[in-house]
Amino acid sequence: MRLSDASVVIRPRTPWEAMDLGVLMAREHRLLLTASWAIVSLPLFILLSAVFWKYPSTAMLLFWWLKPAFDRLPLYILSKALFGETPSLRQAVRQWPRLLKGQLLSSLIWRRLSLSRSFLMPVSQLEGLDGDTRQKRLGVLLQRNGGAARWLTTLGVCLETTLWFGAMALFYLFIPQQIELDWDWQRLAQASGSQALWLEHMSNAFYALILVFWEPIYVACGFSLYLNRRTVLEAWDLELVFRRLRERLGSVAPLLLLVAGLMLMPFFSQPSMADEASPPKPVSTQAASQSIKTLLDKPPFKNPETVTRYRFGDEKPAVKNQPRGDGKLPAWLQALLDNFNSASFKHLAQVVEVLLWGLLAVGVALLVWRYRDWLRTFVSRRRPRKPDTALPVTTQLFGLALGIETLPDDIASAAEQLWPAQPREALGLLYRGLLSRLLHDFNLPLKSADTEGQVLARIQQLQQPHLLAFSKDLTRHWQNLAYGHRLPPPLVQQQLCSDWRSLFNAGTAQ
Repeated sequence: MRLSDASVVIRPRTPWEAMDLGVLMAREHRLLLTASWAIVSLPLFILLSAVFWKYPSTAMLLFWWLKPAFDRLPLYILSKALFGETPSLRQAVRQWPRLLKGQLLSSLIWRRLSLSRSFLMPVSQLEGLDGDTRQKRLGVLLQRNGGAARWLTTLGVCLETTLWFGAMALFYLFIPQQIELDWDWQRLAQASGSQALWLEHMSNAFYALILVFWEPIYVACGFSLYLNRRTVLEAWDLELVFRRLRERLGSVAPLLLLVAGLMLMPFFSQPSMADEASPPKPVSTQAASQSIKTLLDKPPFKNPETVTRYRFGDEKPAVKNQPRGDGKLPAWLQALLDNFNSASFKHLAQVVEVLLWGLLAVGVALLVWRYRDWLRTFVSRRRPRKPDTALPVTTQLFGLALGIETLPDDIASAAEQLWPAQPREALGLLYRGLLSRLLHDFNLPLKSADTEGQVLARIQQLQQPHLLAFSKDLTRHWQNLAYGHRLPPPLVQQQLCSDWRSLFNAGTAQ
């Protein structure tokens, strides 16, 4: 690569300024980045959704897990565009299968959850390093910008989640009121069956579309952090200064050589005694290069040494051939610190690490056990348990008395009499009667904490279509009256009473 051909200014930056540069690079090539990402990711997302139609969460998890494979294409485009070789959309997409060949499994398995993924991805893809060489390289790169790379991933996760929920909320707000008057968040959250599958796949589609615009920016920010770290380590800015200086001096170099030759000509006009005494020894370019390389590999030019030991913050590093004890620490403590680098201490440290991870796992298990009821309520997606007839019968639900003695013998006739003057009491009487029949006739294990949706889910387990249809219709009008203060029209009032008689007054529990 030629640094002089770079399309950005090569200079050391702070980590946050480097990430700003990544945002500018992504904005400069936004059409190419978003179009290429959409071409390679959306068809696979559609395929996963079709294969796992009944398991939308599995489709979403697999698509999210494959993000490192998609990220290789934006990184390739940005690395080419940095030096003025921006590929076309067709060229970039054609290169994507070739980009998947190097270290794909490792990036999808043990490197997948790395918080520095975008910052370290160029080491494997652009430098082609692997094994111990890669680990040494990462140890150098992560000394400074590792924290910024982890913050980038953390903020990226928060931004993805925010945009995801924001897109779903925006979609809900744009639904015309005339299309569906009865939609609300509560009914959408309690949706079941095919309707729930459609809602989950729709939310997955929103997430896939958000990644089309956000993921290239995330890759660009990580790439700019990588460039900034290499600029600091390899002094790219100084190299560019020297190159420009050489270009400026290149035009006047012949004139300087001519002047220097004229000034030194008198000294070469007479042969020196040294030249007469000993003939010149020819030196080849290869021998001179080998001699220079041998000299540079020796001290003081090259003297690598790795020293690892533990010391206090105020303690100065020990000098070679000098005793470490300075009289300030007790002898037993100094001996303990001197033995910290031994092999036995390393084994002890590994044992302590295993114990700490075990304590963390036990703590998580205790938290899960402590809040198991909360998790079962808000996280578990299992179907409700079968009715247990041994549970005590609930006498009150939603603030409504459900005892048989509190209801009239003919509930439908009593409701018809209340409709003209007291429609709220009439609808409440029908709903109370329904809940009472479910408790005493069908032995449904209703609880005082159940919601209307949970009651309908228990009714669905009875596998009685007529009862379920009537219960859904009555519950919907009950919710409209309780939460929206909307009364059912007269025809619906009469229909509810008729359906009640056909279900319960005939003396059959269908």
